[in-house]
Amino acid sequence: MKERFMNLATCLIAMSLSGCSGENGAKNQETAEPASVVKQQLANTVFTNGNIYTVNAAQPKAQAVALKDGEIIFVGDDSQVQHYIGDNTQVINLGGKMMMPGIHDVHIHPLESGSDATHFALNEAETDVEYYIDDIIDAAAQNPQAQWLIGYGHSIEALLDAQRNPRDILDDAVPDRPVIIMEQTSHSMWVNSKALSLANITGSSQDPIGGVISRDSFNRPDGILYDNAGNIVMDIAMQAQNNAAEKDYLGFVEYTQGELNKHGITSISDARTYWQRDHLSTWQKIADNRELTMRVSLGLWAYPEANDSVQIAKLLEMYQANTDSLLKVNQIKFYMDGILVNTTAAMHAPYEFDLLGLHENKGVNYFTPQRLEKYLKALEPTGFDFNIHAIGDRGITEALDAIENASNGKGRHRLTHLEVMDPKDYARFARLNVIADAQVAGDFTKAEHWRENIDYIGAERSDNIIPIGSLLDNNARLTLSSDWNVSTFNPFVGIAHAITRTPQEIPLADAIQAYTINGAYAMRQDDITGSIEVGKRGDLIVLDRDLFTSSAAQIKATRVEMTWLDGELIYKR
Repeated sequence: MKERFMNLATCLIAMSLSGCSGENGAKNQETAEPASVVKQQLANTVFTNGNIYTVNAAQPKAQAVALKDGEIIFVGDDSQVQHYIGDNTQVINLGGKMMMPGIHDVHIHPLESGSDATHFALNEAETDVEYYIDDIIDAAAQNPQAQWLIGYGHSIEALLDAQRNPRDILDDAVPDRPVIIMEQTSHSMWVNSKALSLANITGSSQDPIGGVISRDSFNRPDGILYDNAGNIVMDIAMQAQNNAAEKDYLGFVEYTQGELNKHGITSISDARTYWQRDHLSTWQKIADNRELTMRVSLGLWAYPEANDSVQIAKLLEMYQANTDSLLKVNQIKFYMDGILVNTTAAMHAPYEFDLLGLHENKGVNYFTPQRLEKYLKALEPTGFDFNIHAIGDRGITEALDAIENASNGKGRHRLTHLEVMDPKDYARFARLNVIADAQVAGDFTKAEHWRENIDYIGAERSDNIIPIGSLLDNNARLTLSSDWNVSTFNPFVGIAHAITRTPQEIPLADAIQAYTINGAYAMRQDDITGSIEVGKRGDLIVLDRDLFTSSAAQIKATRVEMTWLDGELIYKR
């Protein structure tokens, strides 16, 4: 791994942050400790003159940190750290800048969102889908060899407001090749007639598990496939590409990973590893080629339409938790339900406005609680933790019910999104030791946007969307994540929003904890990272400002000066 990291000269780094110490080797060894002990503890790297926030309740603040072979061997004040400085020690004067543990993003889509496997992107802000026709025609002309033309980016509202059948609009643009376009939230797909034909979807087709085939007044598929109905067709489209894995690889290595490091992110959980699309082999290739500059846990996608016994056996074969590797395959991603704006999120009471044309629609289930219990009993003993998408109040309740009924108590399972909650479930997170994972970096999660859900679920259920304050009040272990590219992966935007979303705001210290030690716990690495403590690894970031003396607007504008992983510099501004 080290040979993949940047190898910058000692004084260049130190001078950029406020000076270089090169003459304090011998004279700083004045100590009461025996010389042999001091010699054994000489650090490779020492940070001094810092405003260090450790996220360690026993020692929350420090001035200095010493690293040896990637391990933190000292946390304390500037006078004490002198004992760890020798002739070959790299000494970096932080100039009073804030240092904190590296950021964990435990819900992100790094392969999907950074890949060029899709051929074109549409403008989400466009409200008239007829204007997309020229863009789609151009994309078809530019990709003549593509068996399936794959796009991304429209909004479901634009399709639903169209004056014509969405299928017909796409047919006008590309009549002779299958076209599939993922909606911006990824919870619906827009397809043409050729795509429907190749996927064997007709007027007599049944809705798949966890999905809905939208239909016109003649019961014919109209080109909108909700949730898992669209996922199944996207699998067909991706598998028809002969270079998707290569594009996934290059997108992550050449763009995404560097941008994440630039924003202080040192650990991620891939929240949807489509192993049938070669995502797992792509990740393994990245790790084998020593390209990783972050710790990665993969959440293997649980296919709702799969035979449970066959899928469980395959998932067990893929488990990897080598402590010496930056890559671990130790999580499973389940969807309980869909999303609110599709009226597919699982709700206790019916939607007040239903897009799907279903009687008393209460949303869809990708997995029932009974099936989830089966997977818990089979996979949890091996060491798998579950990352469970649950947006509606019924989906959240059912996921908690399954964990309560089937978990052996050793899992570090988490529910993610948590948009509409039954207050009765707040206290269950702490009682069941279930992690509450939320995303608040997107503007749509702010309180001023909550009323946009009233048409779907009424005023009462539209209050307190993503109730992170209430969850903390009930002692839940909270993590904050991005769900990129639904929201920005910039964690400082997420922190700024978390502390200002009245009435569900949280204290700054809790927001930082959610992005650091709690994320490390969710990834089963809180013993080695997530806080700055002796014995842990040197996953550290240096900021251009003190978050605790900054306004929310200033926090949002925070820049990372340096990012370190395992005691090695992986990003410098």
